[in-house]
Amino acid sequence: MLTDPWADFDEHERVVVARDPESGVAMVIALHSTVLGPALGGTRMNAYADQDVPRAAAYSDALRLARAMTLKNSLAGLDHGGGKAVIVTDPAQGTPDLLRAYGRLVSTLDGAYVTAGDVGVSVEDLDVISETCRWTTGRSPEKGGLGDSAILTAVGVLAGMRATVEVAMGAGSFDGLTVGIVGLGKVGGRLAQHLTQAGAVVVGYDPSPQAREHTLDTCPGALLLGSLDEILAAELDVLSPNALGGLITADLAATTSARVICGAANNQLASPDVADLLPGRGITYAPDFMVNCGGVIQISQEYTQGTFEQARVQAEAVYDTTRRVLERARSQGVTPVAAAEAEALDRIRARGAEPGAVV
Repeated sequence: MLTDPWADFDEHERVVVARDPESGVAMVIALHSTVLGPALGGTRMNAYADQDVPRAAAYSDALRLARAMTLKNSLAGLDHGGGKAVIVTDPAQGTPDLLRAYGRLVSTLDGAYVTAGDVGVSVEDLDVISETCRWTTGRSPEKGGLGDSAILTAVGVLAGMRATVEVAMGAGSFDGLTVGIVGLGKVGGRLAQHLTQAGAVVVGYDPSPQAREHTLDTCPGALLLGSLDEILAAELDVLSPNALGGLITADLAATTSARVICGAANNQLASPDVADLLPGRGITYAPDFMVNCGGVIQISQEYTQGTFEQARVQAEAVYDTTRRVLERARSQGVTPVAAAEAEALDRIRARGAEPGAVV
């Protein structure tokens, strides 16, 4: 249960809380910063069924994720601030009428927030949202978009992982490395394919039968384990979280065999202090907001009428950003999270903003 609804408020510029009058579904939109440009970030649909106060959980999620988007967009070199939205319902209840109502809510912000997809919101859903909101990205090509942003999210994570194993392990390739992928959905499944093709031994887990079946079809050599505990206890070189956040706890930091943690999931660390525990165990963590930016790069290109190939080039540049940040962390004696945040804030400061206006 969340006892302090303000705990994750961190100088956010605006937070909108609303309810669709027809369905009764609550919605939260958090704008963390617009210093670099319109806030850009996805919308997730989640019922928060495991929370005592679902709306409070959604509010906290939106705040934390919006702040992360400010850092992610800055680090990716995009002219966008950070925003995030949550529709508090099960994705199965995401009717066209509800999605159109959400589009109307986003439109009231008059371009201060540009929305896209996230957990529980598909390309098809975004096409519907775009019927009532022109500030919608991640649409299908038929609706003028660049399609599924998960494709380039996986490309960016792969590039960041390649840089991280080079810096942390001195490995010039993935040949023979065992990579444990938690979450084999749209991003994790594609990442498994890329890693298999690059010579890695892929070990995976996903509770979805469909995701497991698809992975076995596309990655015949992958080993799928039966539980989350089993994959977290496995002998791994790299652990790649690609589902919901909070996987990397203090306990896991103390027990995992992985020397690198790099994945697409947002907010992978269960608490900020976990970042300080990892170096002591010889674990290099590639901050999620540094490597999972391929999707937001793609939707940024869509927003400015760019091309998929332009976005791919930018996503592959995550390799250079990761090497630069990890080398900064090493030379300054700080964690990769601190180094990545500092680099993101350097760019925001260059626009004349005081740090307190952003974080």
